[in-house]
Amino acid sequence: MALAKTTTEKNYLNRPKALGITVRRLQFNPKKIKRHYFANSPVMSHLLTALSSTFPIGEQFFVNSVRNVRDKVQDPQLQAQIAAFIGQEAMHSKAHTEFNDAWRRDDYNLDRFQTWIAKQDESLRKAHPKLQLALTCAFEHFTAMLGGYILKHPEVLSTLDEDAMKLWVWHAIEEIEHRSVAFDVYEEVYGDDRIRRLLMRSVTTGFASLVFYGTTRLIWQDKWKSLPKVGGNLFGLYLLSKMLIQLIPEYLSYYQADFHPAKHDYTRLVNDWKIRMADEYGMISFQEESASKIYS
Repeated sequence: MALAKTTTEKNYLNRPKALGITVRRLQFNPKKIKRHYFANSPVMSHLLTALSSTFPIGEQFFVNSVRNVRDKVQDPQLQAQIAAFIGQEAMHSKAHTEFNDAWRRDDYNLDRFQTWIAKQDESLRKAHPKLQLALTCAFEHFTAMLGGYILKHPEVLSTLDEDAMKLWVWHAIEEIEHRSVAFDVYEEVYGDDRIRRLLMRSVTTGFASLVFYGTTRLIWQDKWKSLPKVGGNLFGLYLLSKMLIQLIPEYLSYYQADFHPAKHDYTRLVNDWKIRMADEYGMISFQEESASKIYS
């Protein structure tokens, strides 16, 4: 028993460090974020809040889908990437739980929507591990696309409250950093691209329906404050339409025979935002990361 424990500890110590994936803690105050925090647009603000309400449950599903097959992964470097992926997703769940909790008011209740999500999650966990991991690959493609779009359009981000900015940019950076992990695990363990592409079609319709359902419920709860803001809503619909159109090529790349998430190179974009997060927004985790690179 003691020998086995020592061997495990040594294997852990000898494991290579994750490449390009850093687990960071977020320091922000969700209670300071106003309800219509995105360009004073109820539509876009409620859409992002609906997304946030799915993250604690959804990201735990992603983690579990990778853990289901982790023991089948032989590559030590990929094992290190998995560990960092799990760490980042845990921090995302924590931050978005704090954000969601700050929004629970009599006229703005996320609980029913989250209860419904929990039931869907329970059903999906009964699926074969291969299907669960393929679903995660598809969702991770969506989150990386959305993260990349957010970082590419600073003019849109300038409308965010400072604490909302910290939350969504931090999350976007980390989604891009770990965008390849679930895909690489799936390819090593299963390598069935037909099933992976097939499930992307299901995820596309399911994801769109999920976001639409959550957004409309929140708008209806907030109708007396949301509906009168006609200009903000029209601007939000314009931004949403523009984003969806511009993301079509990247979305379709998922179906290509030679697809890999890392083919969409966000390196310079992410590095620029890390510097901004450290310097302009004083985020400690990014400052520490920057300092460690200087002295390494």
